[in-house]
Amino acid sequence: MKLSFEKSRDGRSFPILPPLDVPREDLPEGLLRKSPPRLPQMAQPDISRHYTELAKRTHGVNDGFYPLGSCTMKYNPKLNDEMAALPGFTGIHPLQPPETAQGCLEVLFAAERLLCLITGMDAMTFQPAAGAHGEFTGVLLIKAWHDARGDKKRAKIIVPDSAHGTNPATASMTGYQVVNVPSDSEGGVDMAALREAVGDDTAGLMLTNPNTLGIFDKNILEITRVVHEAGGLNYYDGANLNAVMGIARPGDMGFDVVHLNLHKTFSTPHGGGGPGSGAVGCKARLEPFLPKPRVVRCKDGFAFSDPERSVGSVKAFYGNFLVTLRALVYMLTLGADGLRDAAQNAVLNANYMMKGLSDVYDVAYPGICMHEFVLTLEKLKKERGVSAMDVAKSMLDYGMHPPTMYFPLIVKEALMIEPTETESRETLDQAIAVLREIRARADSDPGSLHDAPLNTPVRRLDEVGAARHPVLKYNFDGVSD
Repeated sequence: MKLSFEKSRDGRSFPILPPLDVPREDLPEGLLRKSPPRLPQMAQPDISRHYTELAKRTHGVNDGFYPLGSCTMKYNPKLNDEMAALPGFTGIHPLQPPETAQGCLEVLFAAERLLCLITGMDAMTFQPAAGAHGEFTGVLLIKAWHDARGDKKRAKIIVPDSAHGTNPATASMTGYQVVNVPSDSEGGVDMAALREAVGDDTAGLMLTNPNTLGIFDKNILEITRVVHEAGGLNYYDGANLNAVMGIARPGDMGFDVVHLNLHKTFSTPHGGGGPGSGAVGCKARLEPFLPKPRVVRCKDGFAFSDPERSVGSVKAFYGNFLVTLRALVYMLTLGADGLRDAAQNAVLNANYMMKGLSDVYDVAYPGICMHEFVLTLEKLKKERGVSAMDVAKSMLDYGMHPPTMYFPLIVKEALMIEPTETESRETLDQAIAVLREIRARADSDPGSLHDAPLNTPVRRLDEVGAARHPVLKYNFDGVSD
């Protein structure tokens, strides 16, 4: 399809902005552009049709099954959006006096209390804008705690090989040396390797639980005990909390700090890059180091307060407020029983689908999974030449979004599948039937899978070329602008 620039015609317009309702101020001459911006000029019908055409070329949760694994939430209740669109929330300004924004402060305070209850933490900040940002903030708390005690020898962070890929990057960004610990035969942390890795230079452990294999580590209490006995702190990557919320709490497992993906576990998907929220909770001993400011209750309502030994602000103002608001609405709507049901249904759906495929595909780590499971197509590729990429691309021809491919890295030819709690049994049965049919085609006509997808707006793309040589701007008349 043509780009909006290619559909542009000089003189076409559609006034969508309201009339200016504030005094006009002209910019200083030195700040003015030398030439007008080269923006598309289109009429309203053309704009509407352009974006409708774009929408028809994409696959979203409204189009069909969307089993993308790991950090993905597919449920975005419209009630959340309605509450977030209330003028009392959208018309707020971050610089206005706190006494004029009491409702917003109460939202932050109430969300903190509920999420602390769910995670077993004592305090929480909503400043981080995403999961990896939350990780970074959480490890900053660990570092600040060790520094405050004068324990300068703590230089290492232990990261299991089944963790999210951002965990080692986070530890490195905060100045720590990353110590990798392998998984055992059941997909959990190798306890012998962990005991060998810890020492008086251990600052902490970063653990994704359930991990990227979809497994809840059965040695979780022993893991945190080993790290604590070595003088380290335990960090819980809560990106997969949707499998355990309302059932098990990181704070009860021995963890000192946790980050949550509010944009996943508590709805509000952040498709398109944002906004997100990587809320960070901690135990009382780390509370003095939380980012500033925090919301506290006082005799006249709510106010801001700076923790005494704060690591400083990690984002302007108070984070992505409307994401926190949506999360609060989600929690209040479902209640304790509803949140527990969501987690249980996520686990049930994943195990149901895994069982329906386990006789035709190899499961990387057989046994009960949590919210997601991982298939390995290593044997299928060797015997039939059909890769994980081939199977994933073939699903597009059946009106289904592919699962996560080639992750986690410790599984060869991996397909990570997360059905989520919102899918019906009929949808799961259909997905199972499709994947079984694709598996049968791998035996009878493997070549047909190499050409997939056949029925999508575009065929198989050069993803490596797109990643290494992206074209990010339009070339007007073939001349770089």
